[in-house]
Amino acid sequence: MNISEDMVKEIILEVFQQMQGADAPAANQVAQAAPLQFREIGEAKPGTDRNEVVIGLPPAFGTAMTQTIIHIPHRDVLKEVMAGIEEEGLKARLVRVNRTADVGFIAHEAAKLSGSGIGIGTISRGTTVIHQRDLQPLQNLELFSQSPLVERETFRAIGRNAAQYAKGEHPNPVPVRNDPMARPKYQGLAALLHNKETQYVKPDMASTEMTVQL
Repeated sequence: MNISEDMVKEIILEVFQQMQGADAPAANQVAQAAPLQFREIGEAKPGTDRNEVVIGLPPAFGTAMTQTIIHIPHRDVLKEVMAGIEEEGLKARLVRVNRTADVGFIAHEAAKLSGSGIGIGTISRGTTVIHQRDLQPLQNLELFSQSPLVERETFRAIGRNAAQYAKGEHPNPVPVRNDPMARPKYQGLAALLHNKETQYVKPDMASTEMTVQL
């Protein structure tokens, strides 16, 4: 019997539901958040405003994929990150990084385009990085690698910390709860989400500046 990706996904979501208990969403209810309304401005250019933090997103974020691995709508993700930035008196600029789905490289591209030299990269399942322009792509200021543990308040705190870095401050790292079972519980689903995300990558396409209606 040939096993398709849809079959594997259905099995994983069914197991995931059983592990989460009766209150977990059914498999056919997952990924039902509404797509975001983006407006493309044009090719993203390096900024000159030292009071900005650039948020870098992969091609599928908010469109083909609409919520994180723990079902936080992408609309809420952006609201929280932007609110955190604005609480520190800075402003956010959105960029679609079309050529990769790697969160480290997305965040680094965002930092290089940012007038402050600070960028945030967030991929669809919720993995997030705060980056700085003069660091190497595989280095970073803060890494949130366990997407099942990145919650709404975490996204807001990420925005605040990124803005503080942009102001030349040295904030304490954003606290993230530890759950040793997060990896085995979500590993299969994370792999499938990553596979879907990479299908939308356009390696030869420049990054695009955008606005979004939230």
